[in-house]
Amino acid sequence: MVDVDKDIASSPAAKNDKLFFLGERSLKNLQGVNPNLVKVVKRAIELTDTDFAVIEGLRTKARQAELVKKGASKTMNSKHLTGHAVDIAPVVDGKISWDFNHYYPLAKAMAKAATELGVKVRWGGAWTNIMGKSGTPQDWVKAYRAGGGRFLDGPHFELTS
Repeated sequence: MVDVDKDIASSPAAKNDKLFFLGERSLKNLQGVNPNLVKVVKRAIELTDTDFAVIEGLRTKARQAELVKKGASKTMNSKHLTGHAVDIAPVVDGKISWDFNHYYPLAKAMAKAATELGVKVRWGGAWTNIMGKSGTPQDWVKAYRAGGGRFLDGPHFELTS
């Protein structure tokens, strides 16, 4: 786990009233992101049972190349390059969590937000369109793995056509 914005750690979420908001850094990371995806993220933070932060939005080609080199991304044709993708991460006890189980509530909130707003969004945790999708995020991951899928990218959400 890594430290995140102090504004996240001091959010109302710390009081257990389940009122979450995007911190200053998260809002900055949404700059340059497609407005429809921004709307989904902003609605998801209102719906979620787990606080989260936007850790990445629009990327430069240099940043994408760095991630491909490290194995954190598989392509130089990422939707992050055009502002059509975001990475969000759960905040647990004031820190970013990389525990995949913490990503399921985020996927659920993003799916609900996408459905409410009519925006087609694909989740990298199962590489499936989650707008109006039935079942649970756990079901989606299970189906993806059963089909031979191996690259689970829990933080990643992207627009689809």
